[in-house]
Amino acid sequence: EVVAAVADVPVGGGVMLESKRLVVTQPAEGDFRAFIAICTHQGCNLSGVEGDRIICPCHGSRYDLDGAPVEGPAKRPLKTRPVAARGSDLVVG
Repeated sequence: EVVAAVADVPVGGGVMLESKRLVVTQPAEGDFRAFIAICTHQGCNLSGVEGDRIICPCHGSRYDLDGAPVEGPAKRPLKTRPVAARGSDLVVG
């Protein structure tokens, strides 16, 4: 399933795709990651990406662009989804 355009995901950042319940990041040029947009702490919906952090608004958990927890109560990484760039499209699943 095409979820976004490659150009929509900044290098060193990411985007929230609320309609797909996904967060897609690009930690380095051409290296895309996709995560289910649910915090691993208590299942809150993630709110988005600020700079190089994925944000959970409920209890202050923050994840890096690889989905690993770096702040707050969350201890487990975000659940990943397979993602690939196909031409100018990002495809998940």
